[in-house]
Amino acid sequence: MRWVHRRSPGAVAHLALVIKAGSRDELESEQGMAHFVEHCLFKGTEKRKTYHILSRLDDVGGELNAYTSKEETLLYATVLRKDARRALDLLVDIAFRSVFPEREIAKEQDVIIDEINSYKDAPSDLIFDYFDELLFDGHPLGRNILGTPEHLRSFDQAKTRAFHHRLYTPERVVIATAGSFGIDRLLPWVEELVASVRFREPEVPREPVNGYAPRHRVESMPYVQTHIVLGNRAFGSKEEPALPLLLLNNLLGGPGMNTRLNLNIRERYGLTYNLESFYTPYSDSGYWGVYLSTDPEQADRVLDLVHRELKILREKPLGILQLSKAKHQLQGQLVLGQENPGSSVSGIAKSLLHFDQVESMEEVLKRIDQIQMEELVEVGRTVFEPSQFSEVRLNGQNP
Repeated sequence: MRWVHRRSPGAVAHLALVIKAGSRDELESEQGMAHFVEHCLFKGTEKRKTYHILSRLDDVGGELNAYTSKEETLLYATVLRKDARRALDLLVDIAFRSVFPEREIAKEQDVIIDEINSYKDAPSDLIFDYFDELLFDGHPLGRNILGTPEHLRSFDQAKTRAFHHRLYTPERVVIATAGSFGIDRLLPWVEELVASVRFREPEVPREPVNGYAPRHRVESMPYVQTHIVLGNRAFGSKEEPALPLLLLNNLLGGPGMNTRLNLNIRERYGLTYNLESFYTPYSDSGYWGVYLSTDPEQADRVLDLVHRELKILREKPLGILQLSKAKHQLQGQLVLGQENPGSSVSGIAKSLLHFDQVESMEEVLKRIDQIQMEELVEVGRTVFEPSQFSEVRLNGQNP
């Protein structure tokens, strides 16, 4: 089991425990199990009942939460510095000593099925599930993290424990901490708390990413707006072009208000409120795309304007000043993101889990400075090639 600590000032401690157990690690019959197990971790351990788990940090003003992604499950806590050991003890307890009571399993099935149904009323969420299915058709990465009601209803205590035993093993876990204390103070705690975690299984290999062919899906929905996602398979986080694509996507439609999509479409024409681009890298693959919602009568026009911006990035290299500004903007966003210790601690945990190292911010900024114009042009021509786009359109119906 690996552990990483980042010293940070202040009276608050941040702790995370990340497990290499995401929805892509599920068997065909286990769809939704990674997320289901995450929920059930809070339902009782060998020494704590649900109430004691939920109250353990709340009683001292702390926070406890978790989430599941395609490639990992993350448990995290934020507490006062003096309560760091209490939080660490709780995270290790629920991760490795959960008992998954049968009575709680039935209740949690209903909770998650209700969560699945709520997504059907949220087109901006539903459309991304459809998009994943197109891009990774037939592969676990294409599945909905929540699973299906049919699969959830089939889960019982034995199946839940089997998944947990198979994947919640020390070599698949990273503990990360951040606070104004040193390693010497933490090390005895960590060693004591994980000393009894003995069970190990052989590493469970992940299914390689399958081939890709563009696909399209169009549906009419009882929504006021039309929602569209288009995009392409892209680079995994370990591939060299991943950072140039991150830069190019940030310029196109990232979180800034001065992105090309925002300035040249939203601000100039006022045709859409929601318009953004995104890049999601996994350990061995990834995807990029553009999402928009607009009046059904304006959908084709907005889409044409998006294609125009992509054509410019494919064919017209950035000027020296444009490239410098784009680098500076991305660097600023990354550095500011480090000011949130909670995000920082989860970031270093996932970095150690997937890369077996933690890259310093100085190293990341240096790599951004070294990005060449030729790299951006090549990435744009590869990823922004319209013949390779998959597209999901949920056509709204104006009242």
